[in-house]
Amino acid sequence: MSEILRIVAAGDHFVRPRLISEAISGVWPREGSGRGFLVRELTLGWPLEPFGPVAEVDEASGTEDELIAALADDREVLVTQMAPVTERVLEASPALRLVVVCRGGPVNVNLDAAKVNDVRVCYAPGRNAAATAEFTVGLLLAALRRIPQAHNLLAGQQSWQGATYYTYEHSGLELEDLPVGLVGYGAVGSRVARALCAFGAQVMVYDPYVRGEIHGLRVSSLDELLRRSRVVSLHARLTPETRGLIGSRELALLPEGAVVVNVARGPLVDEDALCDSLESGRLSGAALDTYEREPVGAGSRLFGLADRVVMTPHLGGASRAVAEKAARIAAEEVGRWARGETLAHCLT
Repeated sequence: MSEILRIVAAGDHFVRPRLISEAISGVWPREGSGRGFLVRELTLGWPLEPFGPVAEVDEASGTEDELIAALADDREVLVTQMAPVTERVLEASPALRLVVVCRGGPVNVNLDAAKVNDVRVCYAPGRNAAATAEFTVGLLLAALRRIPQAHNLLAGQQSWQGATYYTYEHSGLELEDLPVGLVGYGAVGSRVARALCAFGAQVMVYDPYVRGEIHGLRVSSLDELLRRSRVVSLHARLTPETRGLIGSRELALLPEGAVVVNVARGPLVDEDALCDSLESGRLSGAALDTYEREPVGAGSRLFGLADRVVMTPHLGGASRAVAEKAARIAAEEVGRWARGETLAHCLT
């Protein structure tokens, strides 16, 4: 084993290689492992200046060939967010022993090939839970109070039309005392519940997999939750069972004028059924950050519903803190591996 651990930090414009290098420097187990380290910063489509004396910087577009080149000269560890860790990359990198992905799951890694090539694969769960929860509450408020529509009235037409929303029909809802149903009570849903309780909302939760105390009222069935909720916010995982979880039948159970919020996974909702409910007026609004197909096609019916729909392009996890947390979680895994300790979030 070399006295120097050679690492590739294959970052991008979000989880920047410098963040990964700094995080590794901050947790490096010099005494525990007895090894120094050398980081090569591979930039996927984003130029970056060298970081300190331990970094070597390359610029790349994220192809297999560029990753293979970066992993040459006995690089044992790869930390990345999006780099394509394919069977070809793994077979061409015999010294590689650890891949850490700065995401909630290593979807860009061929796990079967990693196992065959004796490469451990780790990931960074929970890095965007707080950001996504905050974004959910922000979208929910924007939809309830019609903030984007009011902005467009003022900024687009450059005229003062506040009176438009000072009518009973056009004014929005407030969270205090509002029945809000949450489908799913994981890392994001539980944070949303706490925030909404602080606003004074009547929070209800449906999650058949969660035990113990929750913030809000536990509801025994999805149908009951929908019947009682003026707002429903989705926080479930996307599985074969939850795909299309909210369709025509479920939307019809909501009280007239209800609002649907989805910052989880687009395919949880039948988008055509949602548009039907919005067009008919059964739903008063929706707030969406995820969609059945991404990017959303130019012909999507959602674009014709801008007066009732708040749309963002899958930004729920986009905060600086998320990038910093992801780099730190990854660096901690590298440190554990170097010390021979049990890895916290490992699949192979």
